[in-house]
Amino acid sequence: MICALSLLLACTTVKSTASGGQDDKLPPCPASPNCVSSDATDEAHRVEPYRLLVAPQQGWQTLLEVVVALPRTTVVTKTEDALHAESRSAIFGFVDDVEFQLRPADKTIAVRSASRLGYWDLGVNRRRVEQIRRLLRGRGAVE
Repeated sequence: MICALSLLLACTTVKSTASGGQDDKLPPCPASPNCVSSDATDEAHRVEPYRLLVAPQQGWQTLLEVVVALPRTTVVTKTEDALHAESRSAIFGFVDDVEFQLRPADKTIAVRSASRLGYWDLGVNRRRVEQIRRLLRGRGAVE
């Protein structure tokens, strides 16, 4: 535990890349294992997008409701097709950027969750993305 804490505290801060995507894509993940994205092509960073079972705008509204209700999570920016939130860890208050992009033509919501600090996130970002998926499934919004 002390070793993991030392590793986290020894790491450098990384600026948010939120809304820094290119060509209607979310920003790429860094090489470090502290980011997941539905736009990633490598297995280590890849997560599936949220595949909508409802109309895109209805799914988008449901996503917003789910994200707003997450503990220690604050919506930073929201447009009709992009959402950026910050999620803070319970103990040290480390910030993770969570980004979503509505892609109505594909009936999907792309997702990216990345730590600003450290190298390894102990799987926190992947668990967050899958927790949101479970909550959206529970509301009948996604597969």
